[in-house]
Amino acid sequence: MPKVKCSELRNKKKEELVKQLESLKGELQSLRVAKVTGGAASKLSKIRVVRKAVARVHIVMHQKQKENLKKFYKNKRLMPLDLRPKKTRAKRRELTKHEKNLKSPKQLHKLRCFPNRVYAVKA
Repeated sequence: MPKVKCSELRNKKKEELVKQLESLKGELQSLRVAKVTGGAASKLSKIRVVRKAVARVHIVMHQKQKENLKKFYKNKRLMPLDLRPKKTRAKRRELTKHEKNLKSPKQLHKLRCFPNRVYAVKA
């Protein structure tokens, strides 16, 4: 079996991916049996290739699932934590632009009563 490429897997549908995953797992099982019974060296070296192929299929399935979830939650108010942008802890806790610009009633009163002075400067 030739090496499985992720770019080829991305073009397949979920059912095809599940089917391929099952066939790879079956092949891996038979290779492990061959290993225990003392199979040929070519079969033993193939175990690694099949394991990596299984991992690639899992990766592509997970990526597709996450992509669909991102589309689903795109314009929703709340989003699952793992779909939100990571940033840093400090950036996530930072006040939003709107929250930064809010002013208390006392601040508003001071601004109204004592506006910034405008001076004319002689040139």
